[in-house]
Amino acid sequence: MPIFIILIILSFALYVFYKVREVRAKEPFYKQWTGTKAKMALGAFLASFGLNELTAVEGRVQLWIALIFLAYGMVLLLMNWKMYKHFLALARQEAKETN
Repeated sequence: MPIFIILIILSFALYVFYKVREVRAKEPFYKQWTGTKAKMALGAFLASFGLNELTAVEGRVQLWIALIFLAYGMVLLLMNWKMYKHFLALARQEAKETN
């Protein structure tokens, strides 16, 4: 399906974007905050890839691999969402202190 392909490309582009921003960041909490955004984009990439594979399942092995990609992507999304909220407050506080 074209929607999953668009999601795959978009999430991979966001992963690369946030990973570059993480490497260039100097403040520690801002660096961790952008790192969690990169991991969330990676989770979205894996989940959308798994969903795309589920649309054209031909055998059991392909089904299990697609389910593993989907489950691991969802776990990455959920775990890093919690980390994102945690580091957001710390990054805001760090930005206020530096200004």
